[in-house]
Amino acid sequence: MRVSRWVLAAGVAALVAAVVVGTALGGGKAPTAAKAVFKAGLVGDVGSFNDNGFNKNQVLGIKAAAKAIHGKAYTYDSHSSNDYQPNFQHAVADGNKLIIAAGFLLGDTVKAFAQQYPNVKFAITDDPVAAIGGFKNEEGITYAAEQSGCLVGVLAAKQAKSMGTKKIGAVAGIKLPSVDSWIAGYQFCAKKAVKGTKTLIQYSNSFTDQAACSNLAQNEIGSGAQVIFQVAGLCGDGALKEASKLGKWGIGVDSDEYKVAKRILTSGIKKTYTGVYDTVVATSKGHFKGGKNLVFNLKNDGVGVGKITPQITKKHPAWVKLMKQFKSKIVHHKLKVPAVLP
Repeated sequence: MRVSRWVLAAGVAALVAAVVVGTALGGGKAPTAAKAVFKAGLVGDVGSFNDNGFNKNQVLGIKAAAKAIHGKAYTYDSHSSNDYQPNFQHAVADGNKLIIAAGFLLGDTVKAFAQQYPNVKFAITDDPVAAIGGFKNEEGITYAAEQSGCLVGVLAAKQAKSMGTKKIGAVAGIKLPSVDSWIAGYQFCAKKAVKGTKTLIQYSNSFTDQAACSNLAQNEIGSGAQVIFQVAGLCGDGALKEASKLGKWGIGVDSDEYKVAKRILTSGIKKTYTGVYDTVVATSKGHFKGGKNLVFNLKNDGVGVGKITPQITKKHPAWVKLMKQFKSKIVHHKLKVPAVLP
């Protein structure tokens, strides 16, 4: 039997219409909407992302977190405080659901933007949420740096005494609570480990000028300091090199700085990588702790001590044992280390 091409065309048209109607009525599967990608941004402070630890590790943390959650990470470096507001504006415009400020100096900017954009979540490293307004879309990423400072202070005091004096030094950057907390713990436990230990403290007012920190280290060593604890970021690396050059010992900060100079006793570690990573992952899963602080300390391995020179581990294992005893007391709440200088 021969079928007219007009009849055949009409049949095909009817079939197509039936499929369309069936789909509209739920008889077929509609295309699934793509799941929105979680975006997180990190705004740097004036220390720049090219330092040896504090900022650089935050960059590594946000990138690793984005990879783990199949999201996207954006970084906005700041070369001066004039970059803070434009960088935050760009971060908002890029659609970030979470924007992290890399340090204490960004506190005022975070507070302003958190008020202006209540539907965006904000977090800040090294600043409690109460200091930036305490809003429900803010979270503090804080560290008990004084606990790590305590441990390196024990070794510093022991080393200084073995070199003939009871003087140790601290070369700091800008006088901020997040800087002073390191020194408060350092000074407190050094005195406990070796009674009579004196800590010399000077500020460079910079986190980048290595020559300035080198000069301060030279001054403190000239006044009898045998060990220099740098708490000044990239600037402080100049202090470590100067201490080594003059035959003294240096202690690094934030990340393991054992290779920065030849004579590094150890380093006080602040795991900013972990803080940023955990914050991004938790927020992407709906676990943002608005109006509260995340606290990283010795107990949860958020702070600690870097590599210790063999000059101590091999020749003075009793010093390491003593340091571990201090750690145990802190973790078990038998020793309260101050976070503020007297």
